[in-house]
Amino acid sequence: MKQQIQLSDHFTYKRLLQFVLPSIASMIFTSIYGVVDGFFVSNFVGKDPFTGLNIIMPFIIILGAVGNMIGIGGSALIAKTLGEGENEKANRLFSFFVYFMIVISAIFALIGFVLVPQIASFLGAEGEVLKHAIVYGRIMMIGNIFFSLQYTFQGFLITAEQPKVNFRITVMAGVTNIIFDALFIALFKWGIAGAALATIMGQLVGSLTPMYLFVTEHWILRLGKPQINFKALGKACTNGSSEFLSNISMSIVGILFNLQLLKYAGNDGVAAYGVIMYVNMIFIAIFFGYCMGTSPIIGYHYGAKNTDELKNIFKKSMILMTLVSIMMLVSAEVLAKPLAFIFTSYDQQLMDMTIHAFRIFSISFVFSGIGIFGSSMFTALNNGLISAILSIERTVILQVIFVYALPLLWDIDGVWWSIVFAEGISMFITLAFIFAYRKRYEYI
Repeated sequence: MKQQIQLSDHFTYKRLLQFVLPSIASMIFTSIYGVVDGFFVSNFVGKDPFTGLNIIMPFIIILGAVGNMIGIGGSALIAKTLGEGENEKANRLFSFFVYFMIVISAIFALIGFVLVPQIASFLGAEGEVLKHAIVYGRIMMIGNIFFSLQYTFQGFLITAEQPKVNFRITVMAGVTNIIFDALFIALFKWGIAGAALATIMGQLVGSLTPMYLFVTEHWILRLGKPQINFKALGKACTNGSSEFLSNISMSIVGILFNLQLLKYAGNDGVAAYGVIMYVNMIFIAIFFGYCMGTSPIIGYHYGAKNTDELKNIFKKSMILMTLVSIMMLVSAEVLAKPLAFIFTSYDQQLMDMTIHAFRIFSISFVFSGIGIFGSSMFTALNNGLISAILSIERTVILQVIFVYALPLLWDIDGVWWSIVFAEGISMFITLAFIFAYRKRYEYI
């Protein structure tokens, strides 16, 4: 019987890739079934519902971001606790984090349900687009608990040394979503409401399945009696603050992009940006999946004070990030036209705009891998402050500056180039922080 890979192992390239590939596959598949959602709405419901979905989506992501913060930040703390040999404490903290997420996401769902019309209007939706945004947003609020828990469990499954289980659950959730998309949108003609309901069906599978397994399976993490520890919760939130801020900031920046695009290109600009974001999710999922897979390893060996393995993981990760970044750029440039065709074949002008925009946007892939890994590494090292700084400058400060400055020079093209400039400068800032903290954490 093949031995299961453990966090305490020494990782060769082969062993490292075996451990992280399920996480990468999980993130890619999650992105793909998000893309399928967009495909069904764009092609079977229409441009206005698709625009409404894209306008309200940042708000939905902001509410679900707490789950990602607890899942990633809590996993870093629990991996460190396991590395220190305190397994019982790790289990009690894990249980507390999960129960906390159930309560807080329910509160957010109630508030969000009430505020959806005002938020959608504030974000620029009007007329038919506003109606579709409200319908989609309010239905999605009903599933916010499951959305947040799905995020939360993804990080904890990997810390529990179950990346393959995480992948299987992600596939189950994705397939469920796709099947109900086809039924509710294409067959039953339920429109934008059908898209939201199909998404919730997938979230039910993605949240309740791991909850059941954490109760019944004899893993290193089990759901049971909690240890109410708000200090640890605060530490988990600090650790995961970069991921939380990244999700929120990406949503805020998405809002700003939409406003700028409405100004320079109208609804077609927002639709093109929506397509790019869907495709971008698939490409960038490779980086996020890798970081999700390596974070518990780094956290464990940091807790165990095994600096040799930290150096090993860091060196291999930097090499892999560089190689994959180059491969992603080439793939994106080649696939720009067929990917745009999938979403926008019904409108030649929109398709041409999307192809042109994506070929500019994809240059950012060369820089983004190092930036994402650097922030994730500091989260795993339980340094939430540095991780948050790197995340904010990358996903907010630089992007906001360029999305307003560059269109003054290059009109609509300035919007597409803004992400490239932001990611390029962010990569060099990340490398500076990595160099500055090399002695403290001994990963070089």
